[in-house]
Amino acid sequence: MLTAISEKRSLNPSRVIFAVIATAYLSYYVVTLTEWHFVDNVNLLFHEGGHVIFMPFGEFVQMAGGTLTQLLIPILCSLSFLRKSDYYSASMMLFWLSQNLFNVSVYAGDAVRMELPLLGGDNVIHDWNYLLSSLGMLGYTGQVALAITLAGFAVFVAAVVLSFAFSFRENDTTRR
Repeated sequence: MLTAISEKRSLNPSRVIFAVIATAYLSYYVVTLTEWHFVDNVNLLFHEGGHVIFMPFGEFVQMAGGTLTQLLIPILCSLSFLRKSDYYSASMMLFWLSQNLFNVSVYAGDAVRMELPLLGGDNVIHDWNYLLSSLGMLGYTGQVALAITLAGFAVFVAAVVLSFAFSFRENDTTRR
């Protein structure tokens, strides 16, 4: 059976290389979480857009909408690839979701200190301070940030495993 599988599938080197690069970059991102990265600029656009999109649903949902949109965009991209049976691309979107979870964990972890520079300066509302205060959970800021970080690591592991697993393709000669 293993011989039959190996005859039908072969390693796609470009997929492996891209998966290695994504793994290396996200590993670098994790050890430099407090630094601003280029990809954070892209995610910030989705985050801020989320506040506008969720504005009609009340202040609490509007504040949560930034983070929700920041996480929903890579999820929706991954689901779109899954719908097309493009499992490799779907798995690559998990790297982006993981990166966003790590980014959100830093923001959530800042809810008490409120030291991160925010778009709009000192007079803007810190989303996570507002959300956790509203829920009576400000005293659990560290635990919330840790939970989000652990979710980020779980998605990161899934992204690595799945991207390498889907780095195989059917040989053109075996397609019918």
